Amino acid sequence: MDRRKYVKTIVLGSVLPIVSPGLLKAMSGNEFFKPADVNFESEWLLWEDMSWAGPEYWGNRLQDWEVKDGKLLCNVAGSNRNLHLLTIQKQESTDDFRVGVEVEPKAGAQGGKYCFGLRLGAKGVFEDYRSAAVFGKGLDIGLNQNAQLVIGDRVLDTTLDKVPDSFRLDVFAEAYQGNYNLSVVVADPESGVQLTGVSNVLVEAGHVKGNFALLADCGVKKIIDEPSVAFSKWKIQSDELHVKKDQIYGPVCFAQYTLHHKKLKLTAQCSPFERIEGHELSLEFLINGVWQAYAGSVLKPDSRAVNFVIDNWEFSNDVPYRLIAKIPMKNEVRHYQYEGTVSKEPLEKEEISAAVFSCNFHFGFPDNDIYANVSKLNPDIILFLGDQFYEGTGGFGVQFTGSYDKRCLDYLRKWYMFGWSYRELFRHKPCAIIPDDHDVYHGNVWGEGGKEADVSKGYGAGAQDSGGYKMSADWVNMIQFTQTSHLPDPYDPTPVRQGIGVYYTSWNYGGLSFAILEDRKFKSAPKNVLPEEADIWNGWIRNKDFDIKEYRDIDAALLGERQHKFLSEWVEDWNNAEMKVVLSQTNFATVATLPEDAVDDSVVPSLYVPEKGEYIVGDKPTADMDSNGWPQKQRDKAVEIIRKAFAFHIAGDQHLGSFIKYGVDEFGDSGYAFAGPALNNIWPRRFWPATDIARHTPENPAYTGDHVDGFGNKITVQAVANPYQTGMEPKIIHDRATGYGLVTFNKNNRTIKTECWPRYVDVSVNRDQQFTGWPMMISQADNFGKKAGAWLPQVRIMNAHKPLLKVYDGSDELVYAIRMKDDKVFRPKVFEEGRYKIVVVDLESGEEKILSNVKAKDKQRKSIEIKF
Repeated sequence: MDRRKYVKTIVLGSVLPIVSPGLLKAMSGNEFFKPADVNFESEWLLWEDMSWAGPEYWGNRLQDWEVKDGKLLCNVAGSNRNLHLLTIQKQESTDDFRVGVEVEPKAGAQGGKYCFGLRLGAKGVFEDYRSAAVFGKGLDIGLNQNAQLVIGDRVLDTTLDKVPDSFRLDVFAEAYQGNYNLSVVVADPESGVQLTGVSNVLVEAGHVKGNFALLADCGVKKIIDEPSVAFSKWKIQSDELHVKKDQIYGPVCFAQYTLHHKKLKLTAQCSPFERIEGHELSLEFLINGVWQAYAGSVLKPDSRAVNFVIDNWEFSNDVPYRLIAKIPMKNEVRHYQYEGTVSKEPLEKEEISAAVFSCNFHFGFPDNDIYANVSKLNPDIILFLGDQFYEGTGGFGVQFTGSYDKRCLDYLRKWYMFGWSYRELFRHKPCAIIPDDHDVYHGNVWGEGGKEADVSKGYGAGAQDSGGYKMSADWVNMIQFTQTSHLPDPYDPTPVRQGIGVYYTSWNYGGLSFAILEDRKFKSAPKNVLPEEADIWNGWIRNKDFDIKEYRDIDAALLGERQHKFLSEWVEDWNNAEMKVVLSQTNFATVATLPEDAVDDSVVPSLYVPEKGEYIVGDKPTADMDSNGWPQKQRDKAVEIIRKAFAFHIAGDQHLGSFIKYGVDEFGDSGYAFAGPALNNIWPRRFWPATDIARHTPENPAYTGDHVDGFGNKITVQAVANPYQTGMEPKIIHDRATGYGLVTFNKNNRTIKTECWPRYVDVSVNRDQQFTGWPMMISQADNFGKKAGAWLPQVRIMNAHKPLLKVYDGSDELVYAIRMKDDKVFRPKVFEEGRYKIVVVDLESGEEKILSNVKAKDKQRKSIEIKF
């Protein structure tokens, strides 16, 4: 039948043609959906009630969609609420297709503007179904509050007096000369009687290429916390569509693990199916070709995650694992699984590499380029050092208030996006993840030992300046569980104020020992400890006459005494460790500059991005108290402790890749630090200090060398990844110095190589195309740069494998500790003449040799031999 003979052809918004009853009948009800190769139908009728649409879908926002009484309910009235089907997409080919859904408007939509129906051809920024699912815009087709048909940007009058209590919306897309003629029918869902419709709406084929989605768009300025619409019986048919059943997301979304002293800790992040009675999540391992069950559990009701702990992990090979979600349906029990690998611990490998990431917004989502490149580097360890997302990730802002569960789901949507982008990086590799300020919905956070922030005047900078956490303690603990419960057990698990947990700990893996710090939790709020005349706002001093350098010795906390104690013990504990590394959210300095007249960093996103080789003049060092450059005295104390272990420092947070050496009393007297660049940079900081720019070239930048930051801290800058114009699109990614790093530790040579790439570089083609100044190579010994004031006798060790050497001063305080190389010869430096104690430990046998009252001299020719 040639349907076009009954109607006039219109192009999106001509007069509404008269649709014949025969055509309407053919297009609606069961007759509309005839057998086809692709025959999708939603199954919400089979699911028990839950705060999730199911594994085939992505909802915007997550907390706005739930399955209730066998239907999909949008439980709020809000703008642009939409839900995408992940497993079917419309491709370029112009094959006929049909899509329809039953729609039931609810009380929350009454009295306001809305459009309920379908979104066809949803496309995101990137050619990826995930980009479309989160940001997809397309051709909206539905019924509005005036009972008018909406097709794209056109509103067509119908014969309806009012919106029915429920209706079926069906769209038939018929290929026509490389494009499509659309016919739309509104019918009674029970009787199949046609209520109104339109035919031969001509649209370009590209307008319907992309995702299929449901639309619940209410034109409200403020969300109404009341259901707006329910959907059911969503059907799609075609002889040919892009069907990818493996594109489901959930019920098990991703998992991350660490292995430490033969204890495996694995956290599985799941979707919100916790309300379904009888559900279970189990963990299995493939041992000798047979899957063996370890344990089962139910989801935590807020985090929707499960942490598995396995003691006495004895395997010396790669062990596949799988997580199986058992979910009772109304008619059957379904099993879904997620697979990964617990990798063999690389104890025998000479080189251990760690990929470094931080600061992830949605500009590049789903970030396929990152995985494509990093997988070629094949790192042994994955490090995500904070700001796994930002408050605005995925659009729709932040839900600060409302029910606890809705606030949890608001977080989980952003956290799920992080996992959707990066789960392949840590599916088969151990991974450390530590949350930073934005992960807990702060621009900056000064935790003050878990204090409750003052949000009486809102959740902005004023609340942050009051110190503590804006969000409730149970919510903060939920965040920490999802991101850190897989880390080794905390050094001291005693909660801080409000019962907020802690996670600072050590992690030994592959011969490396990581100290994982919590930069923010114990830190003092500057507004609470500095004089009122400083005029603090969001951690910035607005009084230009106030000199923060005069307050170096102020009584304020940075890491806090608990973490000082932890670090002091960690620098002496070298079991299963050959090299030491500190991980934290940010570095112990402020490597950034701003225009001279700026009083805070609010200008950063709008700053001019220079051409490559151009030098920005007129900047000054910043005094950003969100960094670990403040408070200065505590900064020095932390640096002095970690250098005792010759520890290398890796950090995130700064949005500006840098490689520096710390100085306390003198430039370069401490260790090196690498702050990785941002994955997606919403705050493109820069470092353009006043200097002799006549010597500046792109290859030899003038900003390197000794500098004093805004707090007076000494830093020696060796490389900075400043933003510059790349000429690449999208500029918001590539002109903001985005990328990642790789740090490689050679346990035999005791060298540390740091590499740093822009995210656009194909490392398989040109691994050396790195940010200016990288790669960087240092030795382990370089991480205690203080010059020797005297020397102890050369120590030669016999019959011990890579023994530990510790030096104590006359007060029995540790000067430093270092694991020796295979040559077993070491000439200990000290910093003043006097008497010292040398302790040498054979870590394999536990045997210890102590040399007391050893004299240090300016010129030392003596040698000592120690036999085990």
